[in-house]
Amino acid sequence: MYIAIAGNIGSGKTSLTGILSQRTGAKAYFEESDNPYIGDFYDDMNRWSFNLQIYFLGQRIRQATEILSTGSDLIQDRTIYEDAHIFATNLHETGLMSTRDFDTYMKIFDLATGLTQAPDLLIYLKASVPTLVSQIKKRGRAYEMSIQEEYLERLNRKYDEWISRIYRGEVITIDVDRVDFVDDPSSLDDVVGRIESLKKSGL
Repeated sequence: MYIAIAGNIGSGKTSLTGILSQRTGAKAYFEESDNPYIGDFYDDMNRWSFNLQIYFLGQRIRQATEILSTGSDLIQDRTIYEDAHIFATNLHETGLMSTRDFDTYMKIFDLATGLTQAPDLLIYLKASVPTLVSQIKKRGRAYEMSIQEEYLERLNRKYDEWISRIYRGEVITIDVDRVDFVDDPSSLDDVVGRIESLKKSGL
């Protein structure tokens, strides 16, 4: 079974991936946080947006090839779809990525998704901007300290649009404003139960 965790910056994707991996026995695929462009991007989004997104897309394609070759259950921290429908699209719409670069990016994305497997289950971590800001500050990554609340709000709107209008697979939404799954692991009992039920159904 292929489970993917989706959500904005600071929503808790990495934490949830680790917790569910331990509870379900699925192999965890974590998003790499050492993108060499990420610090430059937050300093100058216009200059580095294409480089940043192409690097992330390359990471996701590499993970996708591993996903295709494994026969075990797995959980992925962030999906290839978010890179395109949330982050790259937002950068293009706000003028931070040129149309030429965006079109090139989407051609590579379309090729990659045509060769990869869609998740059997998507878990969407929905969080308000104040919650995101609080968690970003708590983890203390220097390059994230300059992220603007307006940027997070735009991404939140993109996530809501993607989940409600674009994504067509099975989705579980967790309200991160109300559910603290790190301090209260029992809050995930229903999610784990749903995963087990889907596995028994043959996914």
